Amino acid sequence: MPGLGDDDAWEECDEDGGDQPTKCLFCDQFMDSADHMFDHCGSCHGLDLIAACHNAHLDCFMFIKLVNYIRAKHPRVAECQSMLSSAVTQNPPWDSDEFMIPNNPEDPLLQYDIESVMEERLKDDTVTESVNQTVNEGGELVDITNLSHEGMCQKALAAEARARQAEEELVRVLRDLERVRSVTRTLMLSQAEGPHGATGGVIEGLKEDEDEGYFSSYAHFSIHQEMLKDKVRTESYRDFMYKNKRLFKDKIVLDVGCGTGILSMFAARAGAKHVIGVDQSDIIYQAMDIVKENGLENVITLKKGRLEDVELPIDKVDLIISEWMGYFLLFESMLDTVLYARRRHLAPGGIVFPDRCTMSVVGLDDSSLHEKHVSFWEDVYGFKMSCMKKEVVREASVEIVNSEKLVTQPCLLKDINVCEAVSSELDFVSDVTLTVSKDGNITALVGYFDIYFEKGCDNKVMFSTSPGSPYTHWKQTVFLLEKPLSVKKGDVISGRLSCKKDRRDPRSLIISVKLQGTSYTFLMQ
Repeated sequence: MPGLGDDDAWEECDEDGGDQPTKCLFCDQFMDSADHMFDHCGSCHGLDLIAACHNAHLDCFMFIKLVNYIRAKHPRVAECQSMLSSAVTQNPPWDSDEFMIPNNPEDPLLQYDIESVMEERLKDDTVTESVNQTVNEGGELVDITNLSHEGMCQKALAAEARARQAEEELVRVLRDLERVRSVTRTLMLSQAEGPHGATGGVIEGLKEDEDEGYFSSYAHFSIHQEMLKDKVRTESYRDFMYKNKRLFKDKIVLDVGCGTGILSMFAARAGAKHVIGVDQSDIIYQAMDIVKENGLENVITLKKGRLEDVELPIDKVDLIISEWMGYFLLFESMLDTVLYARRRHLAPGGIVFPDRCTMSVVGLDDSSLHEKHVSFWEDVYGFKMSCMKKEVVREASVEIVNSEKLVTQPCLLKDINVCEAVSSELDFVSDVTLTVSKDGNITALVGYFDIYFEKGCDNKVMFSTSPGSPYTHWKQTVFLLEKPLSVKKGDVISGRLSCKKDRRDPRSLIISVKLQGTSYTFLMQ
């Protein structure tokens, strides 16, 4: 996979949840949607809950706790308003893991995208807020010292939040500009190097901005050479198909993201009647030559294009194979395309391979790695650059981790059944429980994944990207902690981890971790 590369800190909610009948938080009335429930709270109970949550700086995670707290404890409206007002300066009563347990798992408010709504409200209210700071209701200028202390504090906090938001937006804009430069360079090179640069559909491939950079990166031969040389990866797919030929005999197979066509050729040699390989990158042209070179052009059909856009010669297939995995499994979001292929093209009773995968995390004590990326900034040729630490640790890195430096047992984060999963499940929040196996410091969390070929197989095959397992090109994903966490054997370190796509770049990931009360945010892009 080349480089690191529906939204922000804890698990965001499916916006469809706002269209379901929703019970009021403070009475027994039901509204036809969550939005109307909030309107009802304002008009009938005198509490603008969206504004109160914004002023209290609640994220989606804390909003879920608030909803469960109100459902369980039934506080009065005035009491709830008071607690929200003071939540900025002190921990509110709902800031406890017990309130992550839903009072009603079907409550639409638990699926409500509160952060997006607050963001839109903030945009709408910005002009009004600035006017209210200097003009009273009668339109007369007033001395700012006559405003209430509490109101001034709330406005100051809101201004601070807007400043933080603007700073984050600037970082994203700069990142996007760099991507534009990269895409432009790729386009210039592609058109200069023809013949495909001139007529091969590079411009047509720009249906979605983020996909051009993604697919063009796979046109480089070195990437495919690296993946083919990854024996664990390639031989696992080969062994799965050759040892389970009964599954492939006379079947129609779809290879999603076929690259050089190696999996398509394995499937053909395993007895498939017809294999359809699809890839958007220009490597597909070399794959066509490779298929002919091996005399398999009568069995394998290769199509260039995005799977979501291309028309297949056969609409329904018996098996789908794909090597879609990215760093930390979900980086690059190619699994979404595989799930689309399953919904659109898999015949009833068909199977997707690999059919199961798991994601795990484990604690690492590696002072040299921490020094290399974090402590380095404390003294750079005699100058302090400590401000760089926060930026550096926000970027997850891909490393080969020394398994002897692990200090905890692994913790399973996610178990994905590829034959049944839906795209919305790929944004998730999971509890983290790490049992410490020896004294030391946790300097980083290490993420890895395991892949399984099991369903219907006479001979099951799996491989792991965990520390200590045979090398794969995925290595391990390292999430460095700015300040190491001191631990002793037998300690149990608990917290939560959120993994989701970046709204502005769906092939990137935002990983949020809360560990022993400290929050961290990591980017994979």
